[in-house]
Amino acid sequence: MGKVKRGYGLAGAMLLLGGAVMTRAQAPERHVWTGVYSQEQAERGKIAYAENCAACHGDTLAGIDVAPALVGPTFLNNWNNTSAGDLFARIQTTMPLNAPGSLGGRKVADIEAYMFEANGFPAGDLALPPNAALMPNVRIVAQKPEPSVAGPACKCGE
Repeated sequence: MGKVKRGYGLAGAMLLLGGAVMTRAQAPERHVWTGVYSQEQAERGKIAYAENCAACHGDTLAGIDVAPALVGPTFLNNWNNTSAGDLFARIQTTMPLNAPGSLGGRKVADIEAYMFEANGFPAGDLALPPNAALMPNVRIVAQKPEPSVAGPACKCGE
């Protein structure tokens, strides 16, 4: 009897885990034009950028000498159709140049939010998460997508 109960418990746990994996795999893809950071986060990011990034990338994010611009067409072309998680990982593992990997997750997310704001992407209600693994479905899309055209409302049964 004990083995049967354990078997049901194990089967139930596997079913729940499988459901969680399916939910994660089917998470809707969002993009930077849908408001993937909060205004408060971008404001914190502006301060963190000034403290950690501006010396190399410039006060206006336009780049200086060999440090690339973090705003504008070249930046957007380089990161177009990648994920916010990819950009997060690049910042966290390689920046700042004099101390790579020293920025914590929240600070990196805040800086990324400021970069999105500086590139003209709108703020939303929720902050970017402080971990690249939590944002694989957030795409950086250089051109604002055209709104989808919905068909006429269904008047079924009228």
